[in-house]
Amino acid sequence: MKPPVEMPDQEQGNAVALDCGWGRLIFAQTFDNNEEIVEALREEGPASRDIAFYVRDPHVLLSLAPQEVFLDPSHTYRLDLSTYRSSRRQPRGFFIRRLSSEADAQAVNTIYASRGMVTVRPDFFWSNRHIRAITYLVAEDNSSGEIIGTVTGIDHRRAFNDPENGSSLWCLAVSPQARQPGIGEMLVRRLAELFKARGASHMDLSVMHDNEQAIALYEKLGFRRVPVFAVKRKNTINEKLFARPVEEYDALNPYARIIVDEALRRGIHVDVTDAQSGFFRLSQGGRSIHCRESLSDLTSAVAMSICDDKAVTRRIVENAGLKVPEQMVVGDDDEPLQSFIARHKRVVVKPARGEQGNGVAVGLDNIEDVRRAIAAARTVSDRVLVEACFDGEDLRLVVIDFKLVAAAVRRPPSVLGDGRSDIRSLIESQSRRRAAATGGESTIPIDGETERCLAALGYKLDSVPEEGEEILVRKTANLHTGGSIHDVTGIVHSRLVEAACKAARAIDIPVVGIDFMVRSPTEPDYVFIEANERPGLANHEPQPTAERFVDLLFPLSGQKSAALALGRL
Repeated sequence: MKPPVEMPDQEQGNAVALDCGWGRLIFAQTFDNNEEIVEALREEGPASRDIAFYVRDPHVLLSLAPQEVFLDPSHTYRLDLSTYRSSRRQPRGFFIRRLSSEADAQAVNTIYASRGMVTVRPDFFWSNRHIRAITYLVAEDNSSGEIIGTVTGIDHRRAFNDPENGSSLWCLAVSPQARQPGIGEMLVRRLAELFKARGASHMDLSVMHDNEQAIALYEKLGFRRVPVFAVKRKNTINEKLFARPVEEYDALNPYARIIVDEALRRGIHVDVTDAQSGFFRLSQGGRSIHCRESLSDLTSAVAMSICDDKAVTRRIVENAGLKVPEQMVVGDDDEPLQSFIARHKRVVVKPARGEQGNGVAVGLDNIEDVRRAIAAARTVSDRVLVEACFDGEDLRLVVIDFKLVAAAVRRPPSVLGDGRSDIRSLIESQSRRRAAATGGESTIPIDGETERCLAALGYKLDSVPEEGEEILVRKTANLHTGGSIHDVTGIVHSRLVEAACKAARAIDIPVVGIDFMVRSPTEPDYVFIEANERPGLANHEPQPTAERFVDLLFPLSGQKSAALALGRL
């Protein structure tokens, strides 16, 4: 074999361990023996996931260090590039290009975090962009300019003069917020076309054995399974792949799972008490705390009851000096209601008690629609509120221990026309993608509220919008009704942060999601909407919501806190 091209982290001689940011890709065929591969795996860095790929004799390698390494439960698929034919289909609503800026790199890292993948140190992509063996492709939204997908390709010939002239695909990921179909497929196709143009013979990839959706895509594109194996180290990142998981772990929703994962990472004992409803107990030393997702024993019953009743919440925060919209409780007399609508032009109807956007209707401007919305809200709560409508964006601020941890704009669901599909089909297709991206937590309901929003725009469910036309299908931005979340922590105005923390203090609640309507997250104007005593900590990547929550529950469990307590800092 010819000497390899010089690469970062390359071993002596022909042995190649390519640093990919999330860990090293250890090309087992470039090592002289299995003992050297084990030694390379032992050199894995902290918070990294090294992968030894193309292991010839995995059973022999495992026998050398059974307590340290394990056989990755993934399948390897290969695309024969000599017979691969490009598709005539073109991306709709997005385009594929190379990663070209530090902003691109940050966006890719955010997508990794949102998909539960190992993130990369912030400077890695940019500082390694000129390495010829690694190719980073991104998918960019045509209208917003946001990065909505990514894939990494490794050119084996450039990495180590591969005599088989191969290549491989890694880290295919699509943003949970993406609306366009076919993003993953187009990223795979573009990478295949790039390697085919370079003269590569094949492109390999590794996929979890139970990832049926991904496997179906790869087989559709012509990939075929090959007997190639990967070995990894037994570390906390890989624990769920080689160790028996916490009982009922798989039944937990993403909001409970993100906390459980962080607790397990710190060595905190987890006992799932009711998986279906997200209940679990965390214990360490002599401390034990019962949680339901982000609601814990530390939140008092009084604070919870304040948040449970939106009218009470409004009075409490108004007395604390926050700006609140005018509100009325619906009674039997229509006259006050009609007067309220006439005065404010557009109103919001919502149940006094409830969560996840159930029974909420926004932007109503006539008594008939308001009456229908009130009837729907009464199926959630006997008491219904009507509130003045404030134009702007829905801002969620997650406050933990009376400090801001994350801020995100929540946008209502919309679909993108393709010139062929009706709105019902577009909604159903997007709901499937949102459900897959959020563990079934986010779908767009097709109900009276959806039909009302469409009718206000002159559409019906069977209307066929033009290609590229964006249709708002609901006005509420809750994740559970198909809304999307966009991080704005780095740019949120200090006055908004101050108001959110003041609201948390007024309610005296240690973990809360404060909802404002704002002109812009960068401007100080707002009105208070509500406080959620059990805010979802997932989907706020890259902000450390679960880390700060567990810090609150177990102050000495974090590395920095423990070091301070022991006098090592």
